[in-house]
Amino acid sequence: MSRSVPLVPAAVLLALALTACDGGVHGTPGGSGVHDPYFPRAGDGGYDVGHYDLRLAYDPAGHRLTGTTTLTARATKDLSAFDLDLEGLHVDDVTVEGRPARWNRAGQELTVRPHDDLADHETFRVTVRYSGTPRTLTDADGSHEGWLRTADGALALGEPVGSMTWFPGNHHPSDKATYDIAVTVPKGLQAVSNGELTGETSGRGGTTFRWHTAEPMAGYVATVAVGHYDISRYTIGEDRLPVYVAVDPTQAKASRKVLAKIPEIMQWEEDNFGPYPFSSTGAIVDRPQDAEYALETQTRPVFPGAPDTGTLVHELAHQWYGDSVTPKTWRDMWLNEGFATYAEWLWDEDHGGDSAQKTFDELYAHGEDDYPDIWAFPPGRPSGAGHISDDPVYARGAMVLHKIRQTVGDDTFYDIIQGWAAARRHGNADTADFTAYVERTAPDKDFGPIWKTWLYGEGKPDRP
Repeated sequence: MSRSVPLVPAAVLLALALTACDGGVHGTPGGSGVHDPYFPRAGDGGYDVGHYDLRLAYDPAGHRLTGTTTLTARATKDLSAFDLDLEGLHVDDVTVEGRPARWNRAGQELTVRPHDDLADHETFRVTVRYSGTPRTLTDADGSHEGWLRTADGALALGEPVGSMTWFPGNHHPSDKATYDIAVTVPKGLQAVSNGELTGETSGRGGTTFRWHTAEPMAGYVATVAVGHYDISRYTIGEDRLPVYVAVDPTQAKASRKVLAKIPEIMQWEEDNFGPYPFSSTGAIVDRPQDAEYALETQTRPVFPGAPDTGTLVHELAHQWYGDSVTPKTWRDMWLNEGFATYAEWLWDEDHGGDSAQKTFDELYAHGEDDYPDIWAFPPGRPSGAGHISDDPVYARGAMVLHKIRQTVGDDTFYDIIQGWAAARRHGNADTADFTAYVERTAPDKDFGPIWKTWLYGEGKPDRP
């Protein structure tokens, strides 16, 4: 349903958006979408967000969310209007630089027309006040994301576009920002999010939890978990990295043994992938019925019930590959999932399990038994939005990395994966960036057959 400011029809708004304002800036609309190959309406390339300030209040009894989101952004061209992604929820008002702005709704697009046009490179603040019942989205692959109701609260999961159900923003992974997230919930409940807890205050309106994320974060790995949790806080390593773990009490016993491995896993991953890229770590464990999958939400992965060791290794590895080094487009998902899956192989190899070579050989010989669609499409070119989380992206993506390791040997392979995490730390990258980095790191090797056969080749390769 489309909503607009009263007395400003959408046609008039569009005409205004194409007309320059006072001040001499002749801007054009930023446009809906950054032309992602699978989610073309996500994001807006006309500006870059530097910081989000979210002030939320959620009442689980009435399933009602009220929010004020302020974005601090920089225009990347002269702008007469720009789009924010927001699915559902009622917009109460929008201001730009403290002045009321015209706006209208069309699907997930909240189009904002500031009072004065914005100049290229101009920094500006947008504040949106909104409220309503946040939605749960059903993805093309049948999974659910967005705002998920739980037995005692809610859980927000955003891959690939679900974050737009609970706050307006430039919701494409190519635009990362820092975050402050304050969540007010009824007394007795807790609100857990990304980064570090900087404050907790109670009043007549409930308890407010304030979280700060200092490192850039893509919107899809932002999270809020509301409910009853057993909280563990401690530090690990020589740098005393803060750990914050929140576990639903029904999952505490089943989770205790595996969550106790966080210090060991973090140390092992630093040894293999390089310095940890964030200022805290941890986990959120909800009930199995609250979500259908684990997700690498930044600094604090979410698990539906007690995870096994492999899943914990996988989601923590994403902090390097996916959360710190984030894909430029959703076509590049194998740079997330192939790396995290290969981390599981390496963990097994180092902890008395199968070698990575044996895992590779078994997948090649019998992969269809556990991954029926493993050869359905190449990992570097998923066949559509509904397939970016399918078997080839995970398992065959890991096989690409193993082929690189076979080609260059262990010493150079670890130079590659550690160097890649360091070179693209807190940034974005695509598959072409990665293949070029590999070729620069090992210029004496021919990677053409790997890219042609394993990364982009259709069907099962003739031989491993």
